[in-house]
Amino acid sequence: MAAQRHPSDSVQLDIPVANSMNPSEEELPPFPDPEVSSMALDHKPGAKLNYTYYPASSQKNHKSPFSQTLLVFLNGLMLPRSSWDASIQSFLEKRIVSRLPYPGLLSYDRYGQGESDSDPSDKDPPPCHGHDAMSAVQDLKQLILQIWREHLDAAKPTHFPNLIFVCNSIGCALARLFTQTHPGTVSGLLFLDSIMANSDYQSFWPDPDAADFNKHSLPQGVSPSQVRQTRQKYRETFHPDVPNQEGLSRRNLAQLLPAADAPRLEGYLGQGPYLTVVGHDWETFAEQSFTGSLHTPKLLTMTYANPAWRRYNEGLTLITDAGRSVGPLVAVGCGHFIQRDGPGFVSDEIVSLLDRVVKRVEQVKERGGAS
Repeated sequence: MAAQRHPSDSVQLDIPVANSMNPSEEELPPFPDPEVSSMALDHKPGAKLNYTYYPASSQKNHKSPFSQTLLVFLNGLMLPRSSWDASIQSFLEKRIVSRLPYPGLLSYDRYGQGESDSDPSDKDPPPCHGHDAMSAVQDLKQLILQIWREHLDAAKPTHFPNLIFVCNSIGCALARLFTQTHPGTVSGLLFLDSIMANSDYQSFWPDPDAADFNKHSLPQGVSPSQVRQTRQKYRETFHPDVPNQEGLSRRNLAQLLPAADAPRLEGYLGQGPYLTVVGHDWETFAEQSFTGSLHTPKLLTMTYANPAWRRYNEGLTLITDAGRSVGPLVAVGCGHFIQRDGPGFVSDEIVSLLDRVVKRVEQVKERGGAS
């Protein structure tokens, strides 16, 4: 059975204001102001990426243990960086109320997403197959370098931060490719319903038109025509050959990441990164798939799509060193877009991941307490 964790019931945050709390509460560190801005990457000067950046916390008389760390949020294809706002606010509130340090936080819209410009290297207008995942990874590295150079470590422009990625959907594939391409830079990964990078999103459904198809193998109450319609809708919506408004092509994604359980990743200081793998709630996903635009029968989702996704998530737990992965967890009440359905859940898992990345005793020490 999968471990299950529930999203927090409330994501409404009461940010402290002057004279609104008792004396002990007044001592809380201030809530940070984000920088909401845009920048042109050095290798693509003709377009801008929009981002939101929160500086790392600082302690009196010394730096935060996270002063050299950057936590980066990686979007899926369908939701922009604003989809992380509630999770970020919830996370910051939890750290501030607990008087615990936190790293710098960065969310951004990739080229062709949200408020960012289209990728200037794309030859065709969207929707298109303008660039692939490796191009997005190169852009991500350049963005991190420029953010680091401008905001975090101006005295050491060649230094690279310790990275933690929080990702949804195709963002998880980008995080894997980044960690593979730049070994030793990533200490933590939180995968929220990763894309099945090696899937065409059609093959896990039975094929009623195959020569060896047996209609009696279908669940009771499901007809071959329903399966045929579902396969076709998934083919038209999710197949790697389908272009998107972002211009991020998935045509070669299965070649870039052919297996869920490989290759093994090398993280910060040569060890495997700490990893948390989270999957959607089967019932919630089935309900959303039925009520959404595809109208997929719930029994089909429960019988074929959900088990395939579960097997993929189980494989993902093996891409780091033994003892460094958690999951697959189930985000109860959340569909594919876990940060939208359960921002409190996401912030809880970020806190848990930080506790594994940085020893708890260090955090207690930062607070001036004793273990």
